[in-house]
Amino acid sequence: MAERWGLPIVAWPQRLRPNYWDGIALPVVIGVILLAGWASQQMAAPYQPGQELPISLDPANLPAYGARTVLRMIAALAFSLIFSLGYAAIAAKSRRAEKLLIPILDILQSVPILGFLSITVTGFVALFPGSLLGYECAAIFAIFTSQAWNMTFSLYQSFLGVPMDLREAARMYHLTPWQSFWRLEVPYAMPQLTWNMMMSVSGGWFFVVASEAISVAGHDVKLPGIGSYIAMAIEQRDLAAVAYAILAMLVLILAYDQILFRPLLAWSQKFKVEAIGGDEVEPPWFLSMLQKARLFALAEGAIDYLRMLMSRARRGLPQLRRLEAPGRAAAVARERWLDYAWNAVLLLIAAYTLWRIVAFVQAEVTMHEFLHVLFLGFVTLIRVVVLIALAACVWVPIGVWIGLRPTLAHRVQPIVQFLAAFPANLFFPVAVFLIVRFHLNVEIWVSPLMILGTQWYILFNVIGGTMALPTDYQYVAGNLGVTRWLWWRRLILPAIFPAFVTGAVTASGGSWNASIVSEIVKWGNTTLVATGIGAYIAQQTEAGDFPRIALGVAVLCLYVLAFNRLLWRRLYNLAEERLRLD
Repeated sequence: MAERWGLPIVAWPQRLRPNYWDGIALPVVIGVILLAGWASQQMAAPYQPGQELPISLDPANLPAYGARTVLRMIAALAFSLIFSLGYAAIAAKSRRAEKLLIPILDILQSVPILGFLSITVTGFVALFPGSLLGYECAAIFAIFTSQAWNMTFSLYQSFLGVPMDLREAARMYHLTPWQSFWRLEVPYAMPQLTWNMMMSVSGGWFFVVASEAISVAGHDVKLPGIGSYIAMAIEQRDLAAVAYAILAMLVLILAYDQILFRPLLAWSQKFKVEAIGGDEVEPPWFLSMLQKARLFALAEGAIDYLRMLMSRARRGLPQLRRLEAPGRAAAVARERWLDYAWNAVLLLIAAYTLWRIVAFVQAEVTMHEFLHVLFLGFVTLIRVVVLIALAACVWVPIGVWIGLRPTLAHRVQPIVQFLAAFPANLFFPVAVFLIVRFHLNVEIWVSPLMILGTQWYILFNVIGGTMALPTDYQYVAGNLGVTRWLWWRRLILPAIFPAFVTGAVTASGGSWNASIVSEIVKWGNTTLVATGIGAYIAQQTEAGDFPRIALGVAVLCLYVLAFNRLLWRRLYNLAEERLRLD
């Protein structure tokens, strides 16, 4: 080994020397970081309540508006991922926690996004006085509420559906619960989670108009972004500006699809559980560029070295001794009594909550009106059931057809993302015009508006579930000459059923939510009102009648809970117990 000044000279490894790809990847990554930093700085600008934030319809402002909107959505996605991992893990691993957490999740996904925004905005503004950051946090939280529930349901179903042979392998290798979570359960859930993350971001676009227009203490604040741009364009009836906003959305969706989701989707495919490799999909250009750039390989090596040092340090810590397990009979008896006690606590909480709601409402609402609101909820329930059934009949076959062709799935992916992100309220004027022009039945023809933005949850989940189907199962079915109907009944439907249930649960919850803006639609001086709980809540909200708002929301949540308990919960159990591909 050569020496210089008495010190050994270590040769720089050839595989870590900068190359042509470093000159391309480094500026791209640095540019993305600088753009995110600029948008973050704008979000924390000084601001006083009542100060006007000018929103211009000049298309030249759309790149800056788009950067700020995308940053809000990525921040909400990060918080949604953290929330989903913790919430779904607790619900899937604890029977007692599941009895409380899953009904709460059912309620949260049915509460209108404007309800979250009106409740939380004051608290966020108080946290950051004199700064725009409080309003930005409120907008991020509102987008979070449109993303987190879908991802949580996906992870919950995936954790329940981990094959028993994999769990047995984890026990054989003496993995701790923490190791099993990160090395088995999360990797198993990654392919399906990735598709739901894409759908969640698209769902955030659906509510971006509401999340960027904030009202607090009598002041209306429109945060600079694509949502505020669309809201102003609709307010001024500027169709050219609406077209520019849609074009900007398409460009942004394609950009983060190429930079974030395509690499993430390609990476998640390595966790697909199968014995035979499937069709190889061409790796995305951004991931290939990062893999060929040696500077990032050097950074990855440094991270791996630090991880190794941390692992060694952890092994050197004294290990806690395991306590002796109590007798089997005593443990079973104790668990049974704990279940009884926990169920009693939940019943008391439910009874107290119901009593408080009744006490709040009964001063203003008669029994006749309460029964009428129950009837309105039943009408909306019929709409939701019919719409979900029709959407399933349409999108399940299409989703399976796309999912069995990985190359096609990757090409269709950005198109579906754009369709899911398209603001449905832009269709409302068209719907009003057609209903009035052709004298159509309002009760029937406003119903499709409820599922315009939520039907894509079914398609995304079915595509993801089909792509997660092990290729060796498909080869076996082909070699045995399985007929078409038997192929659907014995292979495809059991394989995609957990994913379909997750998509249908989220789609139905989103449809209940969307009923508030879909059962009463306006354009100019024309207002169409359909019979349903959504129209009732919207009318009472406009009138500021809080007891009736509480009544409407309570009845809506009651229907959602009953519907999920009686139908979706049973389908979840069926997917977990009988339709598992072990």
